[in-house]
Amino acid sequence: MDPLSDILSLLRPNSYGFRGLDAGGDWVLVFAPDDGIKSYAIETGSCWLAMDDDAKPMLLAAGDFVLIPGGKGYRLYSKADAPPIDAFRFFPAIPAGETAVLNGGGGLSGVGGYFGFEGMHAELLLGMLPPVVHIRAEANKAALRWSIERLMRELREPQPGSALIAEHFAQALLIEALRLHLAEHSHNSTGWLFALADKQMGAVIAAMHAEPGRKWTLETLARVAGMSRSSFAVRFKDTVGEPAMDYLTRWRMMVAADRLANSGMPIAVVAPIVGYESESAFGAAFKRVMGYSPRQFARATAG
Repeated sequence: MDPLSDILSLLRPNSYGFRGLDAGGDWVLVFAPDDGIKSYAIETGSCWLAMDDDAKPMLLAAGDFVLIPGGKGYRLYSKADAPPIDAFRFFPAIPAGETAVLNGGGGLSGVGGYFGFEGMHAELLLGMLPPVVHIRAEANKAALRWSIERLMRELREPQPGSALIAEHFAQALLIEALRLHLAEHSHNSTGWLFALADKQMGAVIAAMHAEPGRKWTLETLARVAGMSRSSFAVRFKDTVGEPAMDYLTRWRMMVAADRLANSGMPIAVVAPIVGYESESAFGAAFKRVMGYSPRQFARATAG
């Protein structure tokens, strides 16, 4: 798999829910802080998005799409001083795939939803994203709109196999949005996500992910990038935000944590999979990155 697919597979997206909204008049929907990622696609009309940190409100227009990483509350509204409505009480009463009508509708229509994660490393993805990923209408390509339409149809009109198909479309929607965000912002952003758009650094990250147990050195990674050792070291840190060997160690420990938590593999088997010949060296690296020894971690996540 490619690095983005690798990381999403470790995050284990395990829940999603999408509903339409047809709102009219003056309204405010209040969303309390929550985990996961929220998303909204504006089909007609417009509304405002305001985060709880008092950042400047953002106008969302027809054709726009936003991702909102978890952790902060926010409001969607047509008029800021309208009576607030608790979104977590309003939307659950509407079946998935159906459309909630607010104040008779007619002013704004769109689709909203969420992505939940089961894995323990959600912060690796969420930490790379700004408080709001705003994909404007001009960048909102057909694949994004098509995924939303198909997902809503599967939720609204379930047929045999719809649960699995809807899950695939939900993941495709998230990936498509991340691709568009990556394409728009990779030239002036730092982090592993944006480094994937860099041909040389992307190739190095892909190689690390494909073979975490290989005895990588700065020299061998530099050869993958087609660069000198010193130039590669500087370029990787500037692009990804951390030294290459630190990124490699963190990725190895993420893989190890997943194996310990979900496969039941003993430590003696996991250690060489991620490039460690001795359990003691592996244990020291695991505790440094994860904050627990492998045994403590395995016990804490068992069952």
